[in-house]
Amino acid sequence: MAHRVNWFEIPVVDLARATRFYESVLSTTLKVEDFHGTRIAVFTRKQEGDVTGALVQAPHAKPSLEGSRVFLDAGTDLDGALGRVAKAGGKVLVEKTSVGPMGSFAVFQDTEGNAVALHAHASPR
Repeated sequence: MAHRVNWFEIPVVDLARATRFYESVLSTTLKVEDFHGTRIAVFTRKQEGDVTGALVQAPHAKPSLEGSRVFLDAGTDLDGALGRVAKAGGKVLVEKTSVGPMGSFAVFQDTEGNAVALHAHASPR
């Protein structure tokens, strides 16, 4: 399946801190690497063909609450992920909100000052 989105970048000030934050909130491991002289932490794919992206620490990348918004997959446990936001150093900005058959979402501020969303698909009945 072709996706319109094929990569995303979340700007960070402190790559190590941001990596710990996202690993904690999403219960995952990011792969820290050098990409043409820029340190990044790549979100791992759950399966082949998944869209992915990275945390990027670079002079041109400035964290912000405004602008484009990334929606990350929270799996089936949006409540659990939201519960880990504050413990990891972030702040929930928009509590869990239902979008009917499409599931639910929430928005948080990460440790770097970005507004990022989490999405969970509706559970099959």
